[in-house]
Amino acid sequence: MRPGITRHLAGSVLLAGLAATSVLAQTPPAPAPGAAPARGPVAELRKAIAGKEKEPAETVFKNIQMLKGVPAERLLSIMDEGFRPALGAKCSFCHDPQNWASDAKTEKKVARDMMRMVQEINGKLLASIKGLESEHPAVSCYSCHRGQEKPALAPEPAPGVAH
Repeated sequence: MRPGITRHLAGSVLLAGLAATSVLAQTPPAPAPGAAPARGPVAELRKAIAGKEKEPAETVFKNIQMLKGVPAERLLSIMDEGFRPALGAKCSFCHDPQNWASDAKTEKKVARDMMRMVQEINGKLLASIKGLESEHPAVSCYSCHRGQEKPALAPEPAPGVAH
């Protein structure tokens, strides 16, 4: 698989597990030896929470409404490796980097509502559909967003197919 597809699939799998605490309780893998150091806001936040990585996110960060109980370092991984690529967006799309706790951006409020929607779909609706081929069917942000800030409302036509 191409690296970009692998990254998006990893984000989809990660976000599909939002309702499953066992997925959230896992710690992110250590960087590969010789890997380039992480940069940007998430790297800065990781430095800022040094020594508190394993504490629940709501005790380390302000205004955590979703993903309570998730270790602080895992919350950063969910945002950076899940939401960011699934939406093809920078952190600043939903957050004010000068005040991460701020709810001023509508996009942050919408993201919380969409997380609730994903949890409802995965935890209740898909679980009640009989005959699905997957033992654990799930949707994620990527299911609709496909790496774009605005979700796709219709599938892209297949190459070579007339409209």
